[in-house]
Amino acid sequence: MRRGLRFVPVALLLAVMLELAVFVLLGRAVGFGVAVLLVLAASLLGLVLLRREGMRAWRGFRTAAQAGQPPGRQVTDGLVGLAGALLLAVPGLVSGLVGLLLMLPPVRRLARAGVQRGAERRVSSMVAGDLFGPRTVRVRQGAPEPTPRPEPEQPVVVDGGRAIEGEIVEPGNR
Repeated sequence: MRRGLRFVPVALLLAVMLELAVFVLLGRAVGFGVAVLLVLAASLLGLVLLRREGMRAWRGFRTAAQAGQPPGRQVTDGLVGLAGALLLAVPGLVSGLVGLLLMLPPVRRLARAGVQRGAERRVSSMVAGDLFGPRTVRVRQGAPEPTPRPEPEQPVVVDGGRAIEGEIVEPGNR
């Protein structure tokens, strides 16, 4: 995971350059006043949705916890909603468009499934079961592949197998 972090500054720089390019192109096409109003409207909508999505995520988590159900689905749905609202709140047309797409139910389901798969890969199967409940697995019919049995290790014989007298000295007790 740390290997990927070295690309974050470059990705952020490219994102800012893309946002500026799209803003300038839109400003030339429809006027800079309209472009500024679009950015402000998207940010205001994002701030409103940020609060709504936060409250929705918290209610979903509490409801699942009180019902004794795994809260993972509500948590991942809340994270996707919060990410979408945050992207809308950040000034920018491209980030606003991505945030708006994350608010649409079909895109949100896809993103939630991706976040869940990523989380399941990074935690143990027991933790994933606690978070997301029982998982479905794919089983293929056919003969199972034989697993090689490890050969038992043969003991190392020193000095023909005779007992050796001595004492064990721990490091630091000399």
